[in-house]
Amino acid sequence: MQGFAGFMWLLSTALIVFSGFALIDAATRREDAYRAADKKTKPFWLIVLGLAFVVNLLFPILSFLPIIGLVATIVYMVDVRPVLRGLPGGGRNSRRGSSSDGPYGPYNGGR
Repeated sequence: MQGFAGFMWLLSTALIVFSGFALIDAATRREDAYRAADKKTKPFWLIVLGLAFVVNLLFPILSFLPIIGLVATIVYMVDVRPVLRGLPGGGRNSRRGSSSDGPYGPYNGGR
């Protein structure tokens, strides 16, 4: 029985880390990236992922609510995050250009 309890604790901890990572990732993306990707808004995903994180903290893994939170986190990680990362600039808050950008814009190799 202790082995099962240890496994469930490990699984619960993994879910908390997974939903926490998704929440932090969603928080660091730009608001306009969500609109450009034609996904729900940033506040929507922050609320959904925040609720999933809190539910994973408060409820045991075998209850109904953490499963719903896991599904929402998986939808963000599989559907929304790759589209946001594919946008120019990666959808991040930083406004850095590429490594080939010069002081007057991108360097195109003299073309």
